[in-house]
Amino acid sequence: MRMKTVWIAAACAGAALLLAQQTDVLVKLTSSERPAVAVPDFRGSGDAQKFMDAFNQTLWDDLQTSGLFRMVPKGMYPLRVPQRPEDFRAPLPAPAPPPARRGQVQPPPQPVSQGPWLTDWSAPPVNATYLAFGYTALQNNQLVLFGWFYNVTQADLANAQLFGKVYLATPDEAGARKNAHDFAADIISRLGGRTLAGSRVYFVSDRTGHKEIWSMDPDGGNQRPITSYRSISITPAISPDGTKIAFTSFVRGNPGIFIHSVETGRRLPFFNQNASINATPGFTPDGKQILFSSSLSGDPQIYIANVDGSQARRLTSTRSIEVEPKVNPKNGTEVVFTSGRSGVPQLYRMNIDGADVQRLTSGEGHAVNADWHPDGQIIAFAWTRGHEPGFFNIFIMNVANGRFDQLTHGVGKNENPSWAPDGRHLVFASNRSGSTQIWTMLADGTQLKQLTTQGRNQQPVWSK
Repeated sequence: MRMKTVWIAAACAGAALLLAQQTDVLVKLTSSERPAVAVPDFRGSGDAQKFMDAFNQTLWDDLQTSGLFRMVPKGMYPLRVPQRPEDFRAPLPAPAPPPARRGQVQPPPQPVSQGPWLTDWSAPPVNATYLAFGYTALQNNQLVLFGWFYNVTQADLANAQLFGKVYLATPDEAGARKNAHDFAADIISRLGGRTLAGSRVYFVSDRTGHKEIWSMDPDGGNQRPITSYRSISITPAISPDGTKIAFTSFVRGNPGIFIHSVETGRRLPFFNQNASINATPGFTPDGKQILFSSSLSGDPQIYIANVDGSQARRLTSTRSIEVEPKVNPKNGTEVVFTSGRSGVPQLYRMNIDGADVQRLTSGEGHAVNADWHPDGQIIAFAWTRGHEPGFFNIFIMNVANGRFDQLTHGVGKNENPSWAPDGRHLVFASNRSGSTQIWTMLADGTQLKQLTTQGRNQQPVWSK
């Protein structure tokens, strides 16, 4: 039993040679396709200025990490920066040139500038497509943001303005960050992207001396504990509607499954099987059932039960350890899971009734921690392919055809990937900075950002 528990713990905790065969880029994030956006620093009126560093950094980071834009470096911006639409001044027509002398080539006449104008941003050296600008002020004990977003390639102001909006928040740095998040979310949505504002990342942290479940904003802000069992709480899973969190806890000795309400923090009922191990829960897309691993019949196998643990039914029957079931969020009919039936941990898929089991990974190394992309076609997972066991990298795979790409390459131990709701970002755990911390990246492996620093942090899951 000791070995089984260790195997479970290893699977829960997580998986560089370049691929020899041709691979597909499964999530297209080509930088040449991204429009250029200029985001000059916003200024604040009076006491609002002291919050602007937080505002400007948050706005820049949200747009940059969206993967939708190419950010124009601020050093290339013109000196005259608009704060309001009224600041724009159309240039005067170019004056008639003086008569040219014989043999003299005159440069073409230039319009006469009267102030900031659209072409200051669309022409070299800026070459921007979009411009975000505005200012903040303190009014009625609120931090007010006046924000505008323009397409500066248009010929006139009426067609250039995509939107202008007023945002309200508390008069502090938290309020400044909120206004920046909201403004960035509107920009991203306006151009067809999906904002991550309002989503949460849940993870395991030992910063209090015990492994507890924590949550934070997608940029690493607002970190707070969810559990306080003063024991070991691991493998969080979030219900599709974001209202419930299930996890594995050792508070009663053997690992068991606990469920809490995210809204109230209260523990919800869940009947654990009379087994030495109940672990690695995962919700069905309708939130009415949970899949999990249980040793009720001997070696840990995959079970399905109602969300309160009732009417549990066994799905797999092997003489091996099987954990980490994840249901396809799109169709609700297929499951990926980790199994040792081939000797070492590999990824398998099956129907939700346990039929039609197929191995997804090649049998090389250890493959664990699968997570479905929101479109239900791709999984992200951790794999030691090309490395000794324990040295995991993040991969993504098209489940239908088995083609895969490697996103991290030999920089520390990288594991437990989880897709963001926008399908363009991944959160994962890595010890590349010296200790295990939570990181995010775009789904092409770029724009890495560390979110945590205190204690050791692992097993992130991204919730809507």
